[in-house]
Amino acid sequence: MAKSAASINIGRIALILAAVLALAAIAVQVYRSMNDDSAATGPASGIESEAAPSVDEVIAGLEKKLQDNPDDAESWRMLGWSYFETGKFAESATAMKRATSLDPGNAEYWSMLGEALVMASDGQQVPPDAVDAFRNALKQDAKDPRARYFLAVQKDISGDHKGAINDWFALLEDTPADAPYAADIRRVIGQVAEKEGIDVAARLARATPAAPTGGIATDGPAVATAAIPGPTREQMQAAAALPPGQQEAMIANMVEGLDKKLQANPDNANGWITLMRSRMQLGQTAQAKQALARGLAAFKNDGAEAKRIREAATALGL
Repeated sequence: MAKSAASINIGRIALILAAVLALAAIAVQVYRSMNDDSAATGPASGIESEAAPSVDEVIAGLEKKLQDNPDDAESWRMLGWSYFETGKFAESATAMKRATSLDPGNAEYWSMLGEALVMASDGQQVPPDAVDAFRNALKQDAKDPRARYFLAVQKDISGDHKGAINDWFALLEDTPADAPYAADIRRVIGQVAEKEGIDVAARLARATPAAPTGGIATDGPAVATAAIPGPTREQMQAAAALPPGQQEAMIANMVEGLDKKLQANPDNANGWITLMRSRMQLGQTAQAKQALARGLAAFKNDGAEAKRIREAATALGL
């Protein structure tokens, strides 16, 4: 069973982009985006001088909000994500079940539920209720990458290694070449194939990921997927001193601050690209799509900048 656990772990790293290192990267990029334009004066909007709330405070706030409005599907998703990021996978699954009951047509809710159920298990399997959740996700969105990935993991666990690899290849073909996780899909194919003695070298060499619509003619994809300069030693020490939950709450607040800044000053294409990327890394696909729509609306009369935003969105898997 060791190979199955490895496959699941690789998939978490490859496709679920809200890991601590990714969050730390967001912090640096968002902070710079909020402070690098000459029009900014004084403290960046959304960044408060007081300490960010702890994750327990964030969760408590969501729970109180849901007491007053229990039919808010998106708040249930946010609560499920908060639980997930603090390792409370069973609680995450419970919250996501509520979200799916309120909005059964949302593919993202179903695939998030499936992953929470996987992580709430022993980590060596994709349990039947998770399989059902992933299948429901695909009924709503046949391209959902998280559902497709984990259903392939289930094939691998059940012994259908070639079938799993074929499914991962199909996922790779639908993944834009510049998507942040494209290389990771290749990696999991190679690792599972090596463990099972399956030769995939030629197929990997021939595999052609999906190209962004209209081709890559701007620097939008490069901005969206470029390596983020690391934080300074002092920043790393300061972040390390915070408990993990508070780190995540701090990052979430910074992303919300960037969002508010763009509401006030939408004429910042790189800011919209950074917001889309940050939302994706936080697992907030719906908000990332909203950022895309808002960014395109802001540049509806500027075809060149709108094209940069569209191509960046494609590179991010939007």
